[in-house]
Amino acid sequence: MERTKHRKKIVIIGGGTGLSTLLRGLKKFPLDITAIVTVADDGGSSGRLRDDYDIPPPGDVRNVLAALSDVEPLVEEMFQYRFSKSEELKGHSLGNLMLAALTSITGDFANAISEMSRVLKVHGKVLPAANQLVTLHARFEDQTIVSGESKIPSYGKKIEKVFISPSDVKPLPETINTIREADIIAIGPGSLYTSILPNLLVQGIKEAIICSKAKKVYICNLMTQAGETSDYTAFDHVNALVDHVGENFLDAVLISNEEIPENVQYLYKQEKASPVKIDIEELETLNLKVVKKDISIVHGGAVRHDAMKVAKWLVEYA
Repeated sequence: MERTKHRKKIVIIGGGTGLSTLLRGLKKFPLDITAIVTVADDGGSSGRLRDDYDIPPPGDVRNVLAALSDVEPLVEEMFQYRFSKSEELKGHSLGNLMLAALTSITGDFANAISEMSRVLKVHGKVLPAANQLVTLHARFEDQTIVSGESKIPSYGKKIEKVFISPSDVKPLPETINTIREADIIAIGPGSLYTSILPNLLVQGIKEAIICSKAKKVYICNLMTQAGETSDYTAFDHVNALVDHVGENFLDAVLISNEEIPENVQYLYKQEKASPVKIDIEELETLNLKVVKKDISIVHGGAVRHDAMKVAKWLVEYA
């Protein structure tokens, strides 16, 4: 989509289904969208391609490209198609394989994303948080260190800190420039330690966010996540972000004011997850604007952010 000076520039930082869901709403508005996507995944198809071809994992990037695409539904469905029969292809999505092939052809992961964006008629830009392999590590409260994004949630202890290696990995210059020029920077929603924070740990990204004159908002998760944020309140989520960045860089936090139905809560309880408790007084100690909105939706027994409602608020806030 052509950039014009009249469009608000919005940068979304994260990964996983939360980021993709929000982008499907945002692309319906006249915005200059840039998604900065984590490349710390090491499980499933992404992990296999990462190991076999020595490339950043394409899974989160693939989902974001699909969310921002403007192609026939059948083309998007094909891009997202996951093979299930062949032993060699089982578990791989066609989009992951295409990104791996394009990386080999162009010699660069970021170039592969750019070319795929053109093919899929993507609204805006998709940038990897880093253009090389990154490994995520977590230090837990018992001082055990677990390496690998896919292994971290299964350890079962409280996370004290996450960090990446190599520690001196740098983002694309375009990523830094985009952050500096943004009108609004939205962080989340998504898995706090494995989808959001890996982006902020890339050298230069958190510094650019701090220095940016953009409005900075955290879109708080609706539910806790077993192995990552068990029993976390909204303040705990924000505090983890502030702790890893090194200072209070946020202007606002967007939280849902809706009660989650009991039957849905029961389903989540089986997964050791529960609604994120909203502790307004604690949040206000951080000098944040706390915004409570009707922004959740229940679909198929799962509670999700309503992409259109969140997008509409972000547009108004920008």
